[in-house]
Amino acid sequence: MVFLAFVVLAAVIAGAFVFNLAHSFDSKTQKIEQAFPSESLRPTKAAAAAEVTNILVLGSDSRGDGLDLAEEGAGSNQRSDTMMMVHIPSDHKSVYTMSIMRDTWVDIPGHGQAKINAAMAFGGVPLVVQTLEGMFDSRIDHVMMVDFEGFKAITDSVGGVEIDNPIAFKSSHEAGHMFIRGLQTLSGDQALAFVRERYAFTDGDYQRVRNQQIFLKALFSEVLTPATLANPVKITSLVDEFSPYVSVDKTLNATSIAGLALKLKNVRSSDIKSFTLPNLGTGTSADRQSIVINDEKSVQEIAQVMKEDQLGSYLDVKGLLG
Repeated sequence: MVFLAFVVLAAVIAGAFVFNLAHSFDSKTQKIEQAFPSESLRPTKAAAAAEVTNILVLGSDSRGDGLDLAEEGAGSNQRSDTMMMVHIPSDHKSVYTMSIMRDTWVDIPGHGQAKINAAMAFGGVPLVVQTLEGMFDSRIDHVMMVDFEGFKAITDSVGGVEIDNPIAFKSSHEAGHMFIRGLQTLSGDQALAFVRERYAFTDGDYQRVRNQQIFLKALFSEVLTPATLANPVKITSLVDEFSPYVSVDKTLNATSIAGLALKLKNVRSSDIKSFTLPNLGTGTSADRQSIVINDEKSVQEIAQVMKEDQLGSYLDVKGLLG
């Protein structure tokens, strides 16, 4: 979702109405007052990755309760049900989104081993950042938190999104929502049900993550068309409808997004690649929790290639791209 903001602002940066769009984004988004841990706890950027940008995107299924953005050291009752790292290489020719299973069993600083999404409850957004920066030994430049309701708003703003659904299922969240296998166009309500579902699948969160990746790819394909990018009314509606469901760190404003957007102006939907952080399947922790077993070897390999600005080459060799 964060890349969508880049695309929209890049498309209108030279337009007469860009000021109004920028003001709308900055005024309607919530600000995460403390998104990062203390500087002494953070890694420095490797020389080879000086121009790399890493953005943490947290999807929150708040169910209308609003975004609860805890400050450093404070817990939160907000659930980070979806976690993605958006990695933009220094050549700005592609964008990689890495989904991280929310039940992945990891070391959370100061709290020992736990599911990665527990970091939000233990210490808010700063602890989530600290946990991930510790795993990958790479600095996170920005944080964006998106309420799942935003999927609904943005889908309706572009007139629906066509997806190719691999598995037929019935929503356990919203009565009456049935998803056939194959091509279909989702309304906002359907999109929300589609990206939230996990109980209908034998592999639960695994398929939910795949469905979220399917939806985002389809959404990017819808937005990155002349019919959308050249339509001021549609773009204005997109920004206005989506912004209230987004919270960002204080440095991720319209100006910084526009600067990055210009660097990404040649990126198209086919250049946006997604993958899931490899894991060793499901298991049970010592205290009998159902968990996703962390693949520490793969994490170390990914950490190394991120620091070397070689993530794309690594993913190609490993065949991890979806």
